[in-house]
Amino acid sequence: MKSIESVLAFIVEIEKLKAVQRKTRPVGLQRYENSAEHSWHVCLSALMLKDYADQPVDIDRVIRMLLIHDLGEIDAGDTIIYASETPELKEEEETGLKRLLAILPGDTDHYLALWREFELGESADAKFAKAIDRVPPLLHNLHGDGHSWRDHQVPKEKVFDLNSRIGDGSQALWAVLKKQLDGAVEDGLLK
Repeated sequence: MKSIESVLAFIVEIEKLKAVQRKTRPVGLQRYENSAEHSWHVCLSALMLKDYADQPVDIDRVIRMLLIHDLGEIDAGDTIIYASETPELKEEEETGLKRLLAILPGDTDHYLALWREFELGESADAKFAKAIDRVPPLLHNLHGDGHSWRDHQVPKEKVFDLNSRIGDGSQALWAVLKKQLDGAVEDGLLK
């Protein structure tokens, strides 16, 4: 029973991810997305786009990575991807994740290992997960008048440079998104 109580305590604690505001608005809405919504969105996106990964991926591992990778934001908060991710910020996220995992019973090292694998972005699963993590924010901007790019004065060079890494996990996905980004430049959404 103590193990179940610990898992329930963890479930209650991760509810706080719903209070972490991100820097983009869901398509068609004026409010900002929260990190829990982002986690759901990227997981479903990964499932739907798995056949476009450049290398074979274990979609269950990818989804686990995507579910875990933002949990540290409960303590560290969300930073717009176009701001530099400092080692101090990543350390704060990792510390937050460790705090959360300590609530759970048993060995949770495999969850921390998945988080670290995602952060390194070297395995096929991590490359694909990182690629998919970029998709919803791009779509939010492409279908939301470039609101986040405009509000944070993100130049087109930075958008293209950072998001070209989508190609590390899926060249086909990047080709489609690059074409949409080129259209955003032509339409004046991205300057």
